[in-house]
Amino acid sequence: MRVEADVIIAGAGPVGLMLAGELRLAGVRPLVLERYAERSEVPRANGLGGHILEMLRFRGVLEEFEAASIGMAHPAPKYPFGDVHLDFSNLADPPLRGLYLPQQRLERLLEERAAELGAEVRRGHEITGFTQDDTAVTVQATGPEGAYEVTGRYLVGCDGGRSRVRELAGIAFPGTTYPEVNRLGQVTLPDSVTTSDNGDLQVPGLGLVRAGFTRTERGLFGFGWLSPGLALIQTTEKEPAEIGEGGLTLAELGDSIERVLGGRLPLGEPVRLSRYQFQARQAERYRDGRVLVAGDAAHLFPATGVGLNAGLYDAVNLAWKLTGELDGWAPPGLLDTYHGERHYAGARTMMHTQAQVALRRGLDPAADALRELFLEIVTDEQPLRRIGSLLAGADLRYPMPGADHPLAGGFAPDLTLHTDQGTTSVAELMHPARPVLLDLADRADLREVAQDWKEIVEIRTAKAEDRPADALLIRPDAHVAWAAAIGESAETAAPALRTALTTWFG
Repeated sequence: MRVEADVIIAGAGPVGLMLAGELRLAGVRPLVLERYAERSEVPRANGLGGHILEMLRFRGVLEEFEAASIGMAHPAPKYPFGDVHLDFSNLADPPLRGLYLPQQRLERLLEERAAELGAEVRRGHEITGFTQDDTAVTVQATGPEGAYEVTGRYLVGCDGGRSRVRELAGIAFPGTTYPEVNRLGQVTLPDSVTTSDNGDLQVPGLGLVRAGFTRTERGLFGFGWLSPGLALIQTTEKEPAEIGEGGLTLAELGDSIERVLGGRLPLGEPVRLSRYQFQARQAERYRDGRVLVAGDAAHLFPATGVGLNAGLYDAVNLAWKLTGELDGWAPPGLLDTYHGERHYAGARTMMHTQAQVALRRGLDPAADALRELFLEIVTDEQPLRRIGSLLAGADLRYPMPGADHPLAGGFAPDLTLHTDQGTTSVAELMHPARPVLLDLADRADLREVAQDWKEIVEIRTAKAEDRPADALLIRPDAHVAWAAAIGESAETAAPALRTALTTWFG
């Protein structure tokens, strides 16, 4: 049996499903192959956080995701950085937001969206090998009915940190595995543990255990509430010899808590138990010919809460560039910009997550002083916002050759737009994932330039209060490729727009 597809995606996790949905928006035919027969119901990632929430809003699906979340859609804005907490609660518009949406719910939503758009997901189908040439990739796979081949124009590995696709492509994955052992549990707590109004615990024999992080000479204990009655508990120890056989058990977690805190914390029923070590790894290249990697197959970060945000953005960045190649309008080198932009973004994420490692690992007075100084600095609004934007990925600006406007390379501002058809917004314009030339100053000269690209680029005219530019060229991933300064002459704006259109859309 031979199956044909435009893009073969290895892995039906969040990144692979996000990529499938984005490709279907553009009319591309993806085939998702997932080696597990059923979607895992074991809790893994606890939710989404960061600027990917804005991207979901720009696709028109954020409200649906919020409705599926547990508890408050955007809980109190306190986030871990290393072993300290950043408190955004005094900011009216925090730069970092979260959504408590367990991974199994997130995957269900993404798969339903991809299926509604026409994507095919095959579970119980594992990739065992592939070959590629100048025109296609042929994948060898096994499924419930045996071995078969699939031919596609491209193959994308979204198959996790132990990616088989990355391994078969010979893409190096250099980096570090940190020796500390982390044990994590989502558990209920018995009635013998008293909870105070601020979330702290009173534990018989231990006394007060504060929410957040507690550091001792034996390790680190972290505690918080996921929802009423369900606690998130984590320990970190430099004791690899204490690792038990098989998966983490409730008894092993309890023993680890006792070693770190010096006393026993009664535990109730577990919902999730896991043991892991942090890794800091990034693929040497995100592309090898017609084979690409995204998500954990491309990067592993030594901190929680950022990998999923980065991986979903990989999918959004890659999808429209694959579409350009498949539809024939992509300029030379467009697909190579996937590596250039997302490897750059991954390096920035690696930088701040490794900084968190430094804050987390130190056990001497110098490390204590560093944490104290850091917390003192982030009580000021400007540095707090700066770090929040860095964690969220909201500060990311891709290099845009020939575009020197302050908005170029960044995420498009969500302006309220007034048109002849009524009021809309930049976010609504981006729902179909098409590039847009947005004329905010009735610039017929710029609209005329864009006519040669009207089959690819949507040309829209609107008015906006306090417009930041005369015109914006917005890519399908909602990043600004070019902008005309207010009042910029046709002699400079028109050639620059033509260059930008040629650079990105052929």
